[in-house]
Amino acid sequence: MLGGYDSSDDEINVADHATDAFGIKRIEPSLKRTRVEDAPQAPLAAPEAAPDVLAEDPLAQTSLVLRPTDVQMNVNVPYQDMIRPVQGPQNPFDKQKLPNQNALAGHVEEEIMTEHAFRQQHLTHEILGYSANPSTDPNGPQFVGNLENAEKNGFRTLDGLGTSRATKRELKRKRTAKGNLEVVDGDGEYIGPWGKWDGDDKGVAVPEGAAAPGELDDSDDDGYEGAEAEIKKAKPKKSAAAKKQESSIFHGKSLVDYQGRTYMDPPIAEAPHVLGEAGSQDCFVPKQCIHTWTGHTAAVSAIRLFPQTGHLLLSSSMDTKVKLWDVYQQGNCLRTFMGHTKAVKDITFSNDGRRFLSCGFDRAIKLWDTETGQCIKAFSNGKIPHVIKFHPDEDKQHIFLAGMSDKKIIQYDINTAEIIQEYDQHLGPVNSITFVDENRRFVTTSDDKTIRAWDYDIPVVIKYIAEPHMHSMPSVALHPTKKWFAAQSLDNQILVYSTDNFRQNRKKRFAGHTVAGYACQVNFSPDGRLVSSGDGAGNMVFWDWKTGRIRSRIDKAHEKVVIAHEWLPHETSKVVTASWDGLIKLWD
Repeated sequence: MLGGYDSSDDEINVADHATDAFGIKRIEPSLKRTRVEDAPQAPLAAPEAAPDVLAEDPLAQTSLVLRPTDVQMNVNVPYQDMIRPVQGPQNPFDKQKLPNQNALAGHVEEEIMTEHAFRQQHLTHEILGYSANPSTDPNGPQFVGNLENAEKNGFRTLDGLGTSRATKRELKRKRTAKGNLEVVDGDGEYIGPWGKWDGDDKGVAVPEGAAAPGELDDSDDDGYEGAEAEIKKAKPKKSAAAKKQESSIFHGKSLVDYQGRTYMDPPIAEAPHVLGEAGSQDCFVPKQCIHTWTGHTAAVSAIRLFPQTGHLLLSSSMDTKVKLWDVYQQGNCLRTFMGHTKAVKDITFSNDGRRFLSCGFDRAIKLWDTETGQCIKAFSNGKIPHVIKFHPDEDKQHIFLAGMSDKKIIQYDINTAEIIQEYDQHLGPVNSITFVDENRRFVTTSDDKTIRAWDYDIPVVIKYIAEPHMHSMPSVALHPTKKWFAAQSLDNQILVYSTDNFRQNRKKRFAGHTVAGYACQVNFSPDGRLVSSGDGAGNMVFWDWKTGRIRSRIDKAHEKVVIAHEWLPHETSKVVTASWDGLIKLWD
């Protein structure tokens, strides 16, 4: 048996061992069959490498695919398609925002939606208790909050819900009938839309101490019991600041002279020419100061001469007081009007001079009696008035306009103490109001650097003047011929516009003074041949109307800015100037 293992067999075994160390070749073929070969063969599915991007069939979709950068669309795209989130693969080159979205309170997710969609979901969540889930997690719920209410309402938002017919019928049954139009009082009287609800014993809410609807309040007195009681305050917190009682002080010896005349009568003996026509005389440039009125303890803001005669001078100041001065006789202060709690901004006379208006930074407009010093009425809408103006027509002396700090021009009726019209087009506080075209139109200027023309009592702009190079024009004056008006521009020039088509007359431009930052008043001489203005350095400048050249200059007329000045209507060269130094001077 051992002989069978000869040397040749050993050599073969050694060779096989060298090539097949693990003896795989010696395993029987039947043992090499794997478990896969024994299993029944199943067809293999073809691999799909493309991910599912569109959940719906693109051919069956009716919505358009929009790019987020599209600014123009040639078709009407539904709103639901416009607010859909951005779809498609994420940009791999975008900045990594995930590390910055991890916060202490959780994970911050970005959600882009319109303002309307956010308000819609916010109100739905606040009122109905549920809203759409803003999370970007695809495995999260579709709605959050009270899901019972959501299911009850069909998962609709607040604007998608309507009042059911049953609810409407129930509300209609609970409402009291409108009544009969022919019955004024008693059972079945007409109450219209003011009917009560069934079971509601309360009618219209009435403040304590006020008269109920349909009842007259007998507490109204015919006399004056403090004009502040008539102020309609828009902000109750500011009512305490305007409770100063109005009063006036007469500084003369007697209210009437030996003939029974008051200071309202023009001094015919001293100045008989005051009854003549204004502007009939030739005017010249004043040269020297002949009188100074002192009495204000702060800057003077505005001055106005008595209409037609100019024998009285009215001045307002930052010391909250308004003073009335004599011009032709002694040059004294006749009366001081006290009633404003803050600086007085503007004043204006009525056509006959019997009454005047004053407005201040205390948000009050007060109507005064020039002769008695009594405050007749007070008006306020809670905003600061910058300019006030009576309507120039004789039959409209009960109406005045006020330019407010809230960009509006309001029209008051003195008889009813109510706002009867509002002109709301300006984009800044209103600075001036000027009536033109036989008082059928008026021109306003504002801090918005525009000039707007209006038809009286129609709150629609008929002319809008705005140029890129224009500046604010705080002061406007009408030429005596009524054909032009001059506007003080804050770029140190005076511009002229026509009153018929409101076009600028580029041939007339007056410069050479410095008014940047100051609302210095511009004015004309009574004959219309001179244009005058103060400046920020305390000087007075006079131009020739025809040539546009400077005729004369009064250097250092005041120590501070000359904010206002007026020409005496019946004098040849007399000008009254007012300054922030608190002085009022008469020049001749």
